[in-house]
Amino acid sequence: MKFTYYGHACFAVQAGGKNLLFDPFISPNPLARKIEIKNVAADFILVSHGHGDHIADLVDIANRTGATVIAPFEVGSWFEGKGVKNVQSMNHGGAAKMDFGRVKLTSAIHSSSMPDGSYGGNPCGFVVESADGNFYYSGDTALTFDMKLVGEGTKLRFAVFPIGDFFTMGIDDALRAAEFAAANKFVGVHYDTFPPIKLDRAGAMKAARAAGKELLLPAIGETLDI
Repeated sequence: MKFTYYGHACFAVQAGGKNLLFDPFISPNPLARKIEIKNVAADFILVSHGHGDHIADLVDIANRTGATVIAPFEVGSWFEGKGVKNVQSMNHGGAAKMDFGRVKLTSAIHSSSMPDGSYGGNPCGFVVESADGNFYYSGDTALTFDMKLVGEGTKLRFAVFPIGDFFTMGIDDALRAAEFAAANKFVGVHYDTFPPIKLDRAGAMKAARAAGKELLLPAIGETLDI
């Protein structure tokens, strides 16, 4: 699988012959100025919750690409109200077969509201299963023991965890999350964008090595074979 990082918590994974884009927040991110929104591909857009730093570019990308938006029910309904046509609203614990394979919504401990103050329901994460491999994106979350259920139910090729601290898990809790989910390799996201989540990269890498985990920190715009 190919993993492309677009900054903050936005990334894309090529899986099952499709482009899966997660939490599209690119154009307002000063660290992602080199990314051309018009060149971002998406067959599916998966949204973990309604905060602006996860949905800012969704309408533009969805309307341009015709991608199917997969989101928690309230978030999906809000986007339908904004004229987004292909929306698959789901809820926690539910799973569905898609063209790329299968997706299941998992619980996340965070908050959720839409940019206009509308109710955003509960935040979520995603377990994606495909013929190319399986992965888990926790979404913005605190550490939760529920992550053990992910590892017990699905053999993961990798995981994606927030590591910036302050608003989400920091690196220490992300390493425990990787242990819970039985993920030996994980990509760190949700760091550096704002002053409170500035990451000590050297410290994070050292902690990961000490824990026997492979932490990946791709540059914005970088694509990894993973």
